[in-house]
This record gives sequence, C-alpha cells and structure tokens, in this order.
Amino acid sequence: MIWILYNLCFPVILLLMLPYFLFRMCRRGGYAKGFLQRVGWHDAALKAKIRERPRVWIHAVSVGETYVALRFMEEWRRVQPEVAFVMSVNTSTARVLAEKSLNPEDALVYFPLDFLPAVRRVLNLIRPVMLVLTECEFWPNLIRQAKVRNCPVLLINGRMSDRSFRGYSRFSWLFSPVLRLVDCLCVQGDRDRQRYLALGVAPECVLVTGSAKYDVALKDPGSSEQAALILKTAGMSATDLILLGGSTWPGEEDALLDYFTEARQRHPGLKLVLVPRHAERREEVVGAIQRRGLLFIQRSTGRTEQEHACPDVLLVDTTGELKHLYTAATVIFVGKSLIQHGGQNIIEPAACGKPVVVGPNMENFADITDEFMAGGGLIQVADGAGLVRALDELLDDASRRADIGNRAMALVLKNCGSLTITVQRAKQLSPL
Repeated sequence: MIWILYNLCFPVILLLMLPYFLFRMCRRGGYAKGFLQRVGWHDAALKAKIRERPRVWIHAVSVGETYVALRFMEEWRRVQPEVAFVMSVNTSTARVLAEKSLNPEDALVYFPLDFLPAVRRVLNLIRPVMLVLTECEFWPNLIRQAKVRNCPVLLINGRMSDRSFRGYSRFSWLFSPVLRLVDCLCVQGDRDRQRYLALGVAPECVLVTGSAKYDVALKDPGSSEQAALILKTAGMSATDLILLGGSTWPGEEDALLDYFTEARQRHPGLKLVLVPRHAERREEVVGAIQRRGLLFIQRSTGRTEQEHACPDVLLVDTTGELKHLYTAATVIFVGKSLIQHGGQNIIEPAACGKPVVVGPNMENFADITDEFMAGGGLIQVADGAGLVRALDELLDDASRRADIGNRAMALVLKNCGSLTITVQRAKQLSPL
C-alpha cells in the first residue's frame, strides 16, 4: 500500500514542482547534455559501454559527494583492479568534475527521476551487482527495485542532519521501510548512527566509519603550484595576505566585502578571493564588488575593469579550483554558515594547515565541527561582528594562524581511513 501511494503521489508532486526545476536548470546551465538520461533514455554508444561488463552503480548528488564517490572508487579499484562502475550525479557541476576525473573504463550518467518506469529502465540497462549511495540519498523506488533484483544496497559516508532527521521522522511511514531495505549504512559518527536506529534500522546494519571527507581532503601535491598560477594570472601572489571566502552563499560575500573594504587599511597588502558555492551567481557577486568601488578580476573571463591595474578582489566563478586555492590562503572563511544554514566542508582547508573561520550554522557538519573546536583547529563565530574580530586577530598574529592550522591538519591525519573500512564492507556485500 505504501508503494502504491508513493507512486501515485510522486508524479503529481513532480508536475507541481516542474516550473521550479526548469527555472533552476536554465539558471545554472549545463543541463542540456544528457538531459534525457533523467527519464531513463541513453544513447546507443553509452548503452553498449555499460553492458560490456558487470558494474557497481554509485550515486553522488553534487560536487562534495562526487569527490567522496571518486575517492571510494579509486580505493576499491586499488584492492580489486577489475571492478567497474557506473556513476550517476544530479548536478551539471558534479558532471563536469566527474568527466574530468572518472576512469575511462567507467561510465557516467545523470541520475533518473525516482519515477517507476524510469528507474526500471535504468536498472534493466545497468544490471548493477551493487548499488552504492553517497551520504543521504534514499529514493524509495530505486532502493526497492534494486532489492527486487537481489542487488545489495550500501550507503557510504552516511550522515543525518537535524533537518533531514526531522523530515524523515515526519514521513517515517515511507522512509523507515526504505531504510530497512539498505543492507549496510556506513555512517560518519555516533550521532548519525543513533538517528538511523531511531528510524527503525537494525543495529547490525549500521557501521560507524568516520567521515570519508578526511580521506578526500588529503592535499594534492600539485595544488600549491596550481594556486600560485591562478593568483599570478590575477595579478596576485602567494606571498600576499590572502583572505579567502570558500563556498560562499548570498549575504556572505557582502559580509566579507564590507570587512575587506575597511580592513585593508589595517592590513596593507590584503587581498580578497571569493569563491561562491554556485558559479552562476557571478553577476550578483560582481554587482556587490562594483558597488564598493573595488578593482576585481573575474576568473572565468580574465577581465578586469581597468587594464593593467592590480586587483583588490579575485572572483573565482569556475569549478574545481577551490581546493587548490586553499593552499595559498592566509585565512579562510567557509560559507553557508554565517547567514545561511547547514555549513560546508571544513576538512579540505584544514588539510592544508590553514586557519578556518565559520559562522554559527554548521548543522550538516555538527560532529566534525565539535571535534575541531575541541581540538583547537577551528574558530566559530556567532555573528558578523564576531567574524570581524576573528579575522582581525588572525591577520595580526602569524603564530596563532600557524598553531590553529597545525592543529587542524593533525585532526585530519588522525581521522583518515574511513574509505578503507568502507571498501572492506563493500567487498563483503559484493558478489564480484
């Protein structure tokens, strides 16, 4: 009865939300390529490639989950070279990242709508030997139809934010039966484990592995050189005082720009690098910079308002370069934490040994934030005034910057190893 009700309601809800989805697709761009894959249609060449050999289907929603999925695939292939994957993503930015990094033997598709005919069509095409979901993706039809085909289902790097827990609890009549179909949930921390247990998952099915983002965050040996090149192209230097706003959301660029406008008088040579979470907001951020009369350069175009002028601000409106720029920053603010809610990944900049500042709203990374705060590897502020004080103190004190950065890096190294445990569990479930 539950499944009948879900499949009757889902198409209606989809139709009601279609204008919103179309607006987001047009705004973000990049969705035209492979759009029909969202309803289960694939071209002949892709079908032929997928059918060449048995494959594990791994799904990642956006950029953060894609990094985890790629690293998981790399670790599994290290211990079992013959394993092959189909990777699915939801966003165009994640697709761009996956296209650059995916092993040539693997296949890439857009994730289908959880509409029963589309899900069946894709499962019949892929015929996965295992379904791997990343972080918090529980689509009822996909999971149920996978189990109908005797396909093991594994969750990796699982988490359960406050908001998600409230939502799943409200609709427990639907999601509890779905969660009980998952063979194993590898979760980040004990708080996540307790929430899955509260939703009816059997204790033996939940394994605490730690966060895979620690493994993903390990510094790329070429990042420093890449960052230096990006800054040089923008008329900046890695020796400058660099305040970097990473994965910023609306309102946070304004806070950083206001701070920078008055703080550069106190901190000569200070430069600001802004990396919005969504590159399509570039015009909005450009407007905010222009209103303050600051000289800037836009990474995607290389254009400045005044030719040969030394810019105050670098706007990075590209994908995949933030992880490199973290290595060159003096102080880092990680967004979606001051005005917006949820937080973004603080492990990546911490792995570079840099001092990181966040706002009060880190709900999606609560356990990680608590550990970093306890270990002295993070500064969390309550509001904009607190942000100003924290940034000033860090820019004034190189020894404090180094101490916080070293503590942060030590915490990253201490917590690595989640993916090794996860791959061992995946191999136990897999028929390969």
